[in-house]
Amino acid sequence: MITDMFSKERVCFELKSGSKDEVISELIDILVADGKVKDKEKFKEAVLHREAEFSTGIGMGIAIPHGKSDAVTEASIVFGKSTKGIDFDSMDEQPAHFFFLLAIPVESNDIHLRALSEISRKLMHADVRERLLKADNYEEFINVFS
Repeated sequence: MITDMFSKERVCFELKSGSKDEVISELIDILVADGKVKDKEKFKEAVLHREAEFSTGIGMGIAIPHGKSDAVTEASIVFGKSTKGIDFDSMDEQPAHFFFLLAIPVESNDIHLRALSEISRKLMHADVRERLLKADNYEEFINVFS
C-alpha cells in the first residue's frame, strides 16, 4: 500500500526551491533528516541519472522523480508542493506543483513501479489534484490517497 511509504515527517506544503535541481535537493534533505537516506550526494546522483534518461515531469503539474541507491535505508516517498510551480521539463511543458520523490533501496523488488503506478493513477483525476492543492496538513494530504 502506497500510504505506508508516506509519513508526516516527509511532507512539505510549500517548497522554497525555484529550479528542478533545487527541488530535488530540498526533497532529499527531508529524506536525510528522516533517516531514510544516509548519503545525500550519492542518492541525488541516482535521481539525476534517472532524470537524464527521461524527465519524470509527467504533466498536469506532477513530477515523480525517483532513484534506486544503496544510500537509501528504506523505501520511502517524500511529497513537496509548490504553489507557484517549478519548471521540471514536464511533458506538457507546464510547471510542476506536486513532487513525489521515491527513494528506493537497490535490493528492493518492484515496489517503486507499484508506487509510481498508484500515484499516477490517482493523480489522473482533476478532483484529486484539486484536493492535493488545497491540502495544508498531513491528514488532508493522506486522505487524498486513502
